[in-house]
Amino acid sequence: MNKILILICFGLCFQIASSQVIYETIESSKLGESREIKIQLPRNYDPEGDILYPLVVVLDGDYLFEPMIGNADYHSYWGDMPKSIVIGVNQAKTRNADLSYSDTTYFPSDEGGSQFFEFVGMELVPFINDNYLTSEFRIVVGHDQSANFLNYWLFKEDPLFRGYIAFSPDLSPEMVNRLNEKLSITTEDTFYYLATADNDVSVLREDIVACNTALSAIDNPKLHYRFDDFTDADHYSLVGLGIPKAINEIFGLYKPINRQEYKEKVLTYEEGPFAYLMKKYEDIEFFYGFEKKVVENDLRAILAAVKKKDDLESMKSLSKLAKNEYSESMISAYYSGLYYEMAGNDRKALVQYQSGLLLEASEFINKDMLLDKIYDLQEK
Repeated sequence: MNKILILICFGLCFQIASSQVIYETIESSKLGESREIKIQLPRNYDPEGDILYPLVVVLDGDYLFEPMIGNADYHSYWGDMPKSIVIGVNQAKTRNADLSYSDTTYFPSDEGGSQFFEFVGMELVPFINDNYLTSEFRIVVGHDQSANFLNYWLFKEDPLFRGYIAFSPDLSPEMVNRLNEKLSITTEDTFYYLATADNDVSVLREDIVACNTALSAIDNPKLHYRFDDFTDADHYSLVGLGIPKAINEIFGLYKPINRQEYKEKVLTYEEGPFAYLMKKYEDIEFFYGFEKKVVENDLRAILAAVKKKDDLESMKSLSKLAKNEYSESMISAYYSGLYYEMAGNDRKALVQYQSGLLLEASEFINKDMLLDKIYDLQEK
């Protein structure tokens, strides 16, 4: 029964994601032909808004795009990754030429690889940037041949992408050495995900395992690397297992505060709980290049730490932040009331709770909670 419910939920999620897909045809001077792409916009995307979204470019979009958008929609719904614009590049008819490399240099060949390389960097990404609200944080995803090809953008002086997701790459000669050299000296935070499986194509698996040995030995704080070797999976099924793992790795910092982070980082941060919250969101903006609105889950985590430490200054700062971020929500009144209660000013706390009755309820704060606070103070 549980399996059936999971399948139904996944199907609904996939249907929602698919309903927002836009199909475009780009006339490419680099390729000398038109190329079809698929575009998945985030839920409630506002073309006139000021929110910038990360861009995810999916190679082998004919079959890799759909599992990627399903996962992106699901994880962004729960706040585990930012809402993103996902682009799928169809390559079924041109795959071998697009992903070809030279037999001598092992870089993109003049028989199609170089042209496709330039198409993505000089035409596709600029086209999306000009027509949609994209941030500078970009991810590229590939499988097999395309998982090898995506590395070539990493070797540019100014890499096109910050995140690289390589599922069972068919690695070209010298690729491991080149990756090791480049990732050892990168000065920009770079996210690299690599995956294989026990039943992967044997010749590919051997090279991938060797690649992991080399990359795992890199000592560079700017490299954020993860490798997965899945059991009971093959060359194709590993993709379904790897996508959520890759998302979790790349957007680990972005995710809301969980129990482990609360215990190991929030409670132990020397400058206090509120200072930790500010640092977390500053790091998010620094790492990903866009601001994240402080989510209610994180406010609640910091509130718990503030109460545990009886930290009045952090509570004061937290109430101001709640008011700025959620001025039309009961959140603002509730946190202001809590601050005045902690400061021993019950009269002002009562006024704050009462003012919140006319505001919008949040996920965790409703009218009944405010009334309980009001009755308790009135009884005092």
